[in-house]
Amino acid sequence: MGRITARRQVTRIVVGASRRVRADVLAVEEPLEIRVGGEALSITMRTPGADFDLACGFLVSEGIVSRFDQVPAIRYCAGATETGENTYNVLDVTLAPGVAAPDPSHERNFYMTSSCGLCGKASIDAVRTRSEHPVGPDGSAVADELLMTFPDRLRAGQDVFEKTGGLHAAALFDAATGELLVLREDVGRHNAVDKVVGWALREDRLPLGGTVLMVSGRASFELVQKASMAGIPILAAVSAPSSLAIDLAEEVGLTVVGFLRGGSMVVYSGAERIHSHIDSEAVLHV
Repeated sequence: MGRITARRQVTRIVVGASRRVRADVLAVEEPLEIRVGGEALSITMRTPGADFDLACGFLVSEGIVSRFDQVPAIRYCAGATETGENTYNVLDVTLAPGVAAPDPSHERNFYMTSSCGLCGKASIDAVRTRSEHPVGPDGSAVADELLMTFPDRLRAGQDVFEKTGGLHAAALFDAATGELLVLREDVGRHNAVDKVVGWALREDRLPLGGTVLMVSGRASFELVQKASMAGIPILAAVSAPSSLAIDLAEEVGLTVVGFLRGGSMVVYSGAERIHSHIDSEAVLHV
């Protein structure tokens, strides 16, 4: 659709030097309205692209679906404007027979920003959705030296970020082999994760045991929640987690790694899943 980036005229100012007017490339941000069975469920501000993955991942995160056969069809809605134009900003998800429609009592207030995936929730308890794919002691593990390679590989795969400098990214890696399974970019970190989870749903790969979810920003509560709903055992971030994120991670048995950069990391929960060639008993307590 050619709508992932847009060009704008900007003025470059350097103190003590002449101003320069030039073209710059920006990441596109547009609303996406998600409908289920023709009924509006939510609007999120997102970067166009992988919209079907985004919708599927969102439904997994909300506990509405958990298997690929529960979503037989998704389509963009024709006639999305008064003139009948299809903007590709409205899509409708068809649920399989027997799959319950979203519970109105848990609906969002119909709007999310690109920076917050939980806006509109009535209470924090409403997002502690019970996962159909619990993590638990699943035997998943990753070598610390392999894990350290993931941030650079995530950054190398961010094609749109390279042009704009304005997108988050999420990627799924095989914990044993380090294979990059999928990478998605978006203006919203939660959208990027939903796109990854939605890809996995549509590929019939849920639950995602034995994988690592690598994100470009911080590890927030909502990202731990989304990882838990998809059965992802390890969440790694280049920045810090929040206290609530770690509370939830410990509750559901998920490993959270923060500050994964520069040859080191901080493991906030589930350290037993991070293996090292150094004797694991040689731990310094400071």
